[in-house]
Amino acid sequence: MIKALFARLKQGYRTMPFPGKDIVLPERFLGKPSIASNISEKDRETCKAVCPTDAFDAHDGRLMLDMGKCLFCGECQRACVNKTIIFTRDYQLSVMKRQDLLVSDMNHREEEIKRRIKNIFGRSLKLRQVSAGGCNACEADINVLSTLSFDLGRFGVQFVASPRHADGIVVTGPVTKNMRLALEKTYAAVPAPKIVIAVGACAISGGPFKDHREVYNGVDSILPVDLYIPGCPPHPLTILDGILKITGR
Repeated sequence: MIKALFARLKQGYRTMPFPGKDIVLPERFLGKPSIASNISEKDRETCKAVCPTDAFDAHDGRLMLDMGKCLFCGECQRACVNKTIIFTRDYQLSVMKRQDLLVSDMNHREEEIKRRIKNIFGRSLKLRQVSAGGCNACEADINVLSTLSFDLGRFGVQFVASPRHADGIVVTGPVTKNMRLALEKTYAAVPAPKIVIAVGACAISGGPFKDHREVYNGVDSILPVDLYIPGCPPHPLTILDGILKITGR
């Protein structure tokens, strides 16, 4: 026991300095995508062809990438030889309206919604996590937030065992038919006012399971969603940034 205490003291302070300092993620991390304005028609068609979830679409003559459908696999970046599509290392991806997951709208901020939520919940937020048919990847990255490195509790945010003690729910997975009733009952058990956070491509759009007869293509087909956190799975910092964003920090 004494050796363990000395070893811990030797390690020192290990919680990352977030959000006080900029966190630089490794080069292999695929974060916020960027589409060049001069993308060629050939690259447009190439991106659409290689995308496994049809995340690309044309809008007002421009190529749009829906991050709610994107798996961040990087296939489009590798296919575009002219580097007109690049995944940056920016982990700040979460938004509060579904349409804001389109890449061109990423600079939009819902200040009014953030002020309302901050006034209701203050600087404390209790959440109940619901795995609605997920593969456990998003769930694992959510669990990481309670470790020493991220220390979610220092921000006044905790995951609780009972929805009756929660201010909202965090949903992962595409919402399977077998999990719909459990999800609805969990949401009903949370006292009002309450929030819903969709984490991962599956919870936002169904992900790779989109249009399967056993899933509902995401949470917002059943419940009102207040925050979308894209990724497959999202980086723990992306999830943490979104939770802090919705509390107005």
